[in-house]
Amino acid sequence: MNPVAIPSILALAALLVAGGARAQSLTPMRGEVRSVSDAFAVRVFPSNPYDRPIRVEVYVYDQDFVPVSNVRVSASPLMLAPEASRPVIVMVPFEGRATRKVRVCAESIPFPNSQTQVRAQICGKFLGKRLS
Repeated sequence: MNPVAIPSILALAALLVAGGARAQSLTPMRGEVRSVSDAFAVRVFPSNPYDRPIRVEVYVYDQDFVPVSNVRVSASPLMLAPEASRPVIVMVPFEGRATRKVRVCAESIPFPNSQTQVRAQICGKFLGKRLS
């Protein structure tokens, strides 16, 4: 390793520890769901680790990050209070398939006229299996 890079890495690590690096989260991050109907449901919990409220929108993509149509999301967009988490139920149709892999993503939406305009995205991977 380059000797000049070591102090830079140590400085970055100290900054992260001192600054309390936090990140928006989504739980669970993966799961397998079995269903006897023509759709399956996933309950996820977006959370806000920050000391100010954030707006979050939940999206569903296939395994190649193509948006999935005909998805129903119980609450999106939603406001999350500081240090809060909230359940969101997502209904995904099988569309005639026996299995379906999807990514459920929570994206923070920047407030208009705010200094920070970063859109954070965190995704979980889920597999739905239709039982006959």
